[in-house]
Amino acid sequence: MHIIITDAWLAKSRAMHLSGIKLVGVGLLASVLLMLGAITTYHWVFLEGVRQGWPGFAPVARLVHQNEADSQNAYLRANLDAMARRLGEMQARMVQIDSLGERVAGLAGLNPAQFKTPQGSGGALVGGRDLTMQELVAAMDQIDQTSGSRVDWLTVVESRLFDQKIQRTMVPTEQPVENTAVGSRFGFRIDPITGRSALHTGLDFPAEPGTPILAAAGGVVVVQEFHAAYGNMVEIDHGNDLITRYAHSSKVLVKKGDIVKRGQKIAEVGTTGRSTGPHLHFEVLVAGVPQDPGRFLAAGENLASAKQSGADARKP
Repeated sequence: MHIIITDAWLAKSRAMHLSGIKLVGVGLLASVLLMLGAITTYHWVFLEGVRQGWPGFAPVARLVHQNEADSQNAYLRANLDAMARRLGEMQARMVQIDSLGERVAGLAGLNPAQFKTPQGSGGALVGGRDLTMQELVAAMDQIDQTSGSRVDWLTVVESRLFDQKIQRTMVPTEQPVENTAVGSRFGFRIDPITGRSALHTGLDFPAEPGTPILAAAGGVVVVQEFHAAYGNMVEIDHGNDLITRYAHSSKVLVKKGDIVKRGQKIAEVGTTGRSTGPHLHFEVLVAGVPQDPGRFLAAGENLASAKQSGADARKP
């Protein structure tokens, strides 16, 4: 850029050449000076005029501050409205959680009425006016308290459902010998050795020697010994005074203190002890009193029937 300066009095001219770098530098310098001038004017003229009460400055100051306050209020209002909408979504979600919690509580055997929220939700958003900050904070505090109580309650429900699951796994409903019909049932019968009427305290499952004997439920082995009448015998404690007994086995695969799972192989069918042939003698004792194992195995009757049907289909 070429700049020519002419002095009319002296009839002289002077030419200046500005390159790109110089032109940018001059522009930056002019911008800085302009900013400094505006700041100086604001602080030393406008603010001083407002403080001193010069005519015309006070209305301008009020207008500026009013615009700033209006902008801040609009910003806060927009944020409050967004938070209020979010709060409404949270309250609707809490209603869904309450409904789900009532159904799950019923499945767990608990009183669903205890899960209901004692006071209605969503009340903070009802009405034709905007929420205040105090109302919004109060509603959020209520949501926080309600959600905390719901977490505690759902933890109780989870614990109850887990207990029920454990109890189901600890109830002897699994067939101790697969694909084998019962030979002698629970109750009075003619004793095969003495020929006299006697109480048969379990179920007999005739099977070939070496046939796997399975745990009817999970538990802890409390007895593993040779008994004069029962031969090689295993007893499993399932809790709640519930014990299963497996007798006459040819081989025992567990020992006292072992933890076994439902369906786990614990022994093999044999004819040890007081026995006339290879079979499993299976007993269920509650508080030491023999019970009919058929009542416990009935819970798995459908599965046993399916397995038995498959076994019958394979027979010649």
